[in-house]
Amino acid sequence: MQSNKLRLAIRATAATVVMGVASQASALTLSVGDDTEASLYGYARLNMSYDLDADRAASTRAGKFSGGDEDITGHFGADVQQSRIGVKVKHASGVAINVEGDFRGSGNSAGSLRMRHAYGTYMGFLAGRTWSNSISFVSNTPTLDFDGIAGSFGSWDRTEQLRYTTGPMSFSIEDPSAQATLGGSPRTSAPALTARFEQSADALSFAASAVVNQVTSDDGTTDDSAMGYAVAGGAKLKLSDMFSVQGTLNYTDGATGYLWRSGSNYYGPSAYMDGTSIETISAYGGNVGVSMALGGGRSINVAYGMTSMDLDDAVAAGAAANSDPETNQNVFVNYMWTPVKNVMMGVEYGYFDQESVAGDSVDANRLMFAAQYNF
Repeated sequence: MQSNKLRLAIRATAATVVMGVASQASALTLSVGDDTEASLYGYARLNMSYDLDADRAASTRAGKFSGGDEDITGHFGADVQQSRIGVKVKHASGVAINVEGDFRGSGNSAGSLRMRHAYGTYMGFLAGRTWSNSISFVSNTPTLDFDGIAGSFGSWDRTEQLRYTTGPMSFSIEDPSAQATLGGSPRTSAPALTARFEQSADALSFAASAVVNQVTSDDGTTDDSAMGYAVAGGAKLKLSDMFSVQGTLNYTDGATGYLWRSGSNYYGPSAYMDGTSIETISAYGGNVGVSMALGGGRSINVAYGMTSMDLDDAVAAGAAANSDPETNQNVFVNYMWTPVKNVMMGVEYGYFDQESVAGDSVDANRLMFAAQYNF
């Protein structure tokens, strides 16, 4: 009987969408009996990019910090891989479930369904895959680029975890973010432990998080471990109904997997091998942004971000080279507008710069356009 009700509800909802009379912005609500509610949500999105210099486009047309031939300039591409779909179910007992996927693949062609979220919650407890507890969105500046600003808050990724939230505090045991070891053989030897505080007061929203993890290298002969940690803090201040300023600061030592867009593009190495000993790598980063609401669903956003690792000791130990990437910077300027309800369009300029240990720099300029249809 429950299954019949769900099928009927889905058919009725589909008919409503086809006739063009669906009006709910965030989700399509399905009636699944007296004690369960379900909703279907997501969006279809087109991303187009034009690289003025080398080809730096990843899937979803997001920009990369390196790659491409600097002598071959002018590259256009488009894809719909950022499109996503999700289902939320809530029971009268308080149990809630969220499953969500998108179509981001490893290349620039159409990708298969990728699991983004799959978790359940009950009375403050969460179990499953979702955003790392090291992350807060309070200091985020909107960008069209899917991979976003260097130095964003925490790992900026999703991971399997057990989490407990009480008031503004949340704690988790997580599958650690990337733990690359230069010259070693990484082994995940322990979960990461995280704590996060998030609060708001009037025009100010702020958050702080801390992570402790263990980095291990084990090649079957040499086995060594070291403790690493990461801390992050961020805030957003609404100066008026039109303007806000927001920013983030991060510091890591042996946990560069929690420093977003460090290293070659996403996460830099957390440690290196000095003979038979594993040594941690320290790094820092941050970003700052300004948002201006123009009214009528229009906004302008400007953001700058950077990350930097200390690889000097790794180079001295022979585990890294002077040509390895050490510092990343990017800048975004975008204009977003909502021409009709549930539709967002935008244009964006992005600048990417990467500097090696030796100080050599490569940069790139790129343009993006996006059209997103929400349901």
